[in-house]
Order: sequence, then structure tokens, then C-alpha cells
Amino acid sequence: QVQLVESGGGLVQAGGSLRLSCAVSGGAFSIYTMGWFRQAPGKEREFVATSTWTGSRTYYADSVKARFTISRDNAKNMVYLQMNSLKPEDTSVYFCAARTKGASGYDAWGQGTQVTVFS
Repeated sequence: QVQLVESGGGLVQAGGSLRLSCAVSGGAFSIYTMGWFRQAPGKEREFVATSTWTGSRTYYADSVKARFTISRDNAKNMVYLQMNSLKPEDTSVYFCAARTKGASGYDAWGQGTQVTVFS
């Protein structure tokens, strides 16, 4: 069973950067894709970025394209989200998620890490 733990959230001024990390354990070999999602207070959870476990394909939400980069270190079983040029509207709880092989959607989720961007 895949387990995910996020870290790296915090408070940052607009225009700044943060790197979120997601530690993967319990069956990384079974992962097909990894994703980052976020949820702001009172809003639905939204897609941010996704990558195949091999890193061969990545996709981004239009709102973060060219500012955020998803990457992974398979040797360390880590997935990252580098966030640059942060805006106040990026303030959310960020979640790491995994879709295992054969699953129809993301079937493993982390507990989330808070990112707050102030102007």
C-alpha cells in the first residue's frame, strides 16, 4: 500500500519560491503516475501537475504552467513540486497523490501541506 508524506510548505512573499516534497513508501514500484493537487478554503480540490513515475510525461494546470515544475527522484522515492513566482492565489493546502497501476484514478493521498503566499 502506497503511503505519501508531504513537506516543504510554509509562508512566502509573493514572487518568492518554495519546493514541496513528497516521500513515497510502501510500493513505489506499483505507481503509474504522481500528481500534485491543491485546495483553498471553500473551494474544490484542483489539479496542479502530474508526472508519470518515469518522468516521461508531465502536465500542468494552465494557472501554474511556466511557474511550477514537477519532478521525481526515483532512487529516493521522492516527488517534488518546485513553485516559482508565487502569487497570493496560490495559497492552498497542497496534496501529493499517486495513481497505482490498474487504478482508474488517484488512489493514494498524502495529508497535505499548507502554502500561504502574502503580498
